[in-house]
Amino acid sequence: MDYDFDRIIDRVGTHSAKWDKMEAIYGVNPQDGIAMWVADMDFAAAPPIQQALDEMREIGVYGYYGDDESYLAAIAWWMHHRHGWTIQPDWVFTTHGLVNGTAMCLEAFTEPGDGVVLMTPVYHAFHRVIGAAGREVVECELALTDGRYEMDFDAWDAQMTGREKMVILCSPHNPGGRVWTPAELEGVATFARRHDLILVSDEIHHDLAFAGSTHTPMAMINGINDRLVMMTATTKTFNIAGAHAGNVIIENPDLRARFAAKMAGLGLSPNSFGMVMAEAAYSPEGAAWVDALVSYLDGNRAILDAGLNAIPGVASMEMEGTYLAWVDFSGTGMAPKEIARRVQDEAQIAVNHGATFGQGGEGFMRFNFATPRARVKDAVARMQRAFSDLQ
Repeated sequence: MDYDFDRIIDRVGTHSAKWDKMEAIYGVNPQDGIAMWVADMDFAAAPPIQQALDEMREIGVYGYYGDDESYLAAIAWWMHHRHGWTIQPDWVFTTHGLVNGTAMCLEAFTEPGDGVVLMTPVYHAFHRVIGAAGREVVECELALTDGRYEMDFDAWDAQMTGREKMVILCSPHNPGGRVWTPAELEGVATFARRHDLILVSDEIHHDLAFAGSTHTPMAMINGINDRLVMMTATTKTFNIAGAHAGNVIIENPDLRARFAAKMAGLGLSPNSFGMVMAEAAYSPEGAAWVDALVSYLDGNRAILDAGLNAIPGVASMEMEGTYLAWVDFSGTGMAPKEIARRVQDEAQIAVNHGATFGQGGEGFMRFNFATPRARVKDAVARMQRAFSDLQ
């Protein structure tokens, strides 16, 4: 089946955070500019999701969601068939997205003042929720070796004080695009055991690995189950982030009981629209759409990388997964303010500033290329004009 990822959908004026907030934040006019910051895609959701919503609309009653057996079965089917990971329905908690899931983990497994380890640069929302919860962010910087991020366990061991109670892994890595190898994941597991840390593995991009890279769920690493919390979602894969539906999956019964108690105490219950969409997504039809999507994204990645790498002093990190390019401008010798001026004011492109991702992010910018290919080509041309004096 053909999917029209090339179709331009006008999202301006639709309450889109990505398009309707970029002028206030970046000074980029949505009528003339390109939104490449917020991590959602500019593609219509997969056909089975649209069909499920059409069926809800036909019924016309939007009541409380009940009987989640088929929803949980769909999650189990997807994890088994797409990732080789067997889960049980009673391991699954549905949260209001994975930022909420992260916050819930902080509440369930740490106390105010505890240290929470982040491998930076990393998804900026982690910093925000850890600080808001009164916990301390402990930044363990990834090693940048030959333009590629690697774990630096020796350096991280030296940073530990004993106050740290949790480590959050971003797998695949946002913003670096790394799909961690089994050996690297073994290293993370050993690090967590060595320092007696709860390990929260955010795997929201797990379906978006390019050819040559295979995502391994942290749950498939031996001997980590006693301290592991897995987080997955349909939202990034299927472009339904507005559903605010995510899954926290916990095999260990003691950890599961602690998380369940916190969920019950806060009176949380799921959004029926998100659950209906997720069940429709996790299907053979949804899988076919994802395969086509990843192929299209890989084509966009190649165009963006080639275009940006042609600018002297600019290097787009080689990606193994996600749709978020991590671009190093440090070789231009320009100050971050000048880089931002050229990207935002001259090229009229809204992108995320690297410093917001923590230590190691300085000099970088993150570009979201999950948009029709014509826009990616336009963005490359704009960037090359904005930095034409370097050619």
